[in-house]
Amino acid sequence: MSNRDRRPSFGRDSIWLASADVVAVLLAFVGQLILARALLSESYGLFVIAIDLFATLFLLLDLGLPTLLARDGPRKPSAIWSGMMRIYRLQGIAVLVFVPITVSITLMQSVHDTLMLIGAGVALVHIASYAPRTALRAAGDARFESLTKVIERVATTVGYALLFAMSCTDVVAYAAVFLIGAILGLIIALVGAYRVCGKSSERTDSAELGADWISKKSILLAALPFAITLGVLPYVIRIEKFILASELGYDEVALFHVAQLAWLAGLLVPQAMRAALLPVLGASRKDSSLFNQHLDRVESICFALVPIGMVAGATIVWILLPIGFPAEYFDGTLGASATNVFMILLAGWACTVLSVPSYTALQAGEKPWLFTLLIFVVVLSSTVFGLALIKWGENSSVGLALEMAAYASVASSLVMLLLGIALSRRMGEFTKRGIQWIATLVLVFLTSWALSQQSYLALVGLGLFILLPQGLRAMKTIVDQPFEKMSVEAE
Repeated sequence: MSNRDRRPSFGRDSIWLASADVVAVLLAFVGQLILARALLSESYGLFVIAIDLFATLFLLLDLGLPTLLARDGPRKPSAIWSGMMRIYRLQGIAVLVFVPITVSITLMQSVHDTLMLIGAGVALVHIASYAPRTALRAAGDARFESLTKVIERVATTVGYALLFAMSCTDVVAYAAVFLIGAILGLIIALVGAYRVCGKSSERTDSAELGADWISKKSILLAALPFAITLGVLPYVIRIEKFILASELGYDEVALFHVAQLAWLAGLLVPQAMRAALLPVLGASRKDSSLFNQHLDRVESICFALVPIGMVAGATIVWILLPIGFPAEYFDGTLGASATNVFMILLAGWACTVLSVPSYTALQAGEKPWLFTLLIFVVVLSSTVFGLALIKWGENSSVGLALEMAAYASVASSLVMLLLGIALSRRMGEFTKRGIQWIATLVLVFLTSWALSQQSYLALVGLGLFILLPQGLRAMKTIVDQPFEKMSVEAE
């Protein structure tokens, strides 16, 4: 495969990544169904906390380096493999220092040491997989990256099914299967990265990726904004569960997690778009006109995705979630219905989709510290909203506390959207589409609330489909990347 064939493309790569994520999400949904049926709600909640806890803590080990590779790799594909190996060397040092201390402290407070150790293993393997998957995407082979995700999820889900068929109710056994699936995904990602990037006879040193890659110090300083961001980013989607675990209990965490499942599945779409957009913006970050053309196109696509995602999400959850999961998650036994909680979360999903252009622009721009600032503010707002609203709801009922947790999540998503637009200096574009922005947000929040109340007023959300034609036109628009120009400059 020639270097020219390996160039990232937003349209092609986002389709590959999003398609893989859809398959992975369906499999993950089946896996969660099995877990919910095989385990008691308390054990299920403990499983969720164990996995989320280390996924949150160990993201610091990422050091922000794969994000830096995604941004700079497309400018010099022949140096991607060297850059990936350099990332591993730096991350290896961090693992030796950070992991023993973190695991020891956690085990001292733990009620289930074996489960916690497996959770730590899963998190470490996932961190290790980021670099080769990013290398594949930066080299223009997002299809192989997609394959690694699907295979990992297939292996995990099949393992869950086998344990369930054997009437296994041991939470450790299910966690071990999760670890085996993650290891398989890592191995395949490494093989793919070597096939695409490592075997090339034109392989060059990582220093050719740019000035930020000259020394260890320059790499770490350049990646620092992303590293700090990754250290706090997981709390954006987990802080409500942590607060619920502290204020109420693991049963309520399990219900909120079930409500979040479809919402998190929907978030894979904007995540895939961000993953595909970052290398493209990174390659054009010196050309402001081209940079903004990409953002305008993606913004139109995001507007069109909102009504499709809300209708699809509400329909799937209303029909399938109660069929698959035990009745206790929907009949009020645990204080609320997971379906109603999900409908509230839909508004937060829409805000996150609409945030894709602004926060990806901050990541790829000349001042990545602004992205760090954005995430810090979002986490802070999520914490404040979560503590205030959940405590307020708890005074009335457990059900209201769970609904308030969902509203806290929506509020932090709105903060991310509005602050991201301001920090990325896209207020001018926001003003040009002012009426469209206001009407969209009003309809999104009204529809989400009406769905949670099972009101026919939710039909007003059909008005959002007026945004679909502009999205289709944007999908057909081709914005050429100046790869030829960059190659000449590099030479």
